[in-house]
Amino acid sequence: MDRLEKELQGQARVIRLNLLSRLGQEVAGRYAVRGVPTFLIFDGKGHLLGRQIGFPDRPKIRALVAQEAEADEA
Repeated sequence: MDRLEKELQGQARVIRLNLLSRLGQEVAGRYAVRGVPTFLIFDGKGHLLGRQIGFPDRPKIRALVAQEAEADEA
């Protein structure tokens, strides 16, 4: 478990895909992944909320997750 995964524990799931795998290639094609690492942030219904290429901007990711949690509660 990495730092971001620990910070989001109980709020969001972190899923890693290997771009060399069949599933990883399918997802990369579907979401136009052009760099590694790429972080895709989805809501609970599978809608893409945000994308980051390169190392994660943890505060921004945490803010997106918190914003989505607040929207779900409303």
